[in-house]
Amino acid sequence: MNLSKALSVISVANASAAGTATITSAAIDMANYEGVLIAIKFGAIVSGAVVTVKAQQSSDDAVADAYADLLGTSQTVADTDDNKVFLIDIYKPAERYLKAIVSTATQNSTVECIVAYRYGAKKLPAVDDSTTVGGSETHISPIEGTA
Repeated sequence: MNLSKALSVISVANASAAGTATITSAAIDMANYEGVLIAIKFGAIVSGAVVTVKAQQSSDDAVADAYADLLGTSQTVADTDDNKVFLIDIYKPAERYLKAIVSTATQNSTVECIVAYRYGAKKLPAVDDSTTVGGSETHISPIEGTA
């Protein structure tokens, strides 16, 4: 099976200007999925920046303050981690909705994007979010030639 048929890809946060504000992703709806791999891509991080990433969950996305931190998901991003990707993999969350949170303080850091890869679909094929994914192709044993 092709991996793209077993995943659902969603861009949950676009590039942010360098700054010190907290970035909260859009909700990741886990209905129909067992797990999600959240990829947080950083750009430039200024020396001395204090940056962390974490995940939160909620049973009701309509209530903003219903989200709570997930134990053990916090990671510290060093000010030397320019252009690196940080991953949070959550399998069988206890509640339906998840969000990624990037907290920045003291110095500027740039988040290039946050992408969620939902997996373990209960019904296949998994479907990408057409509002955030511009195209997807599957190739099986392609021959060489002009792309």
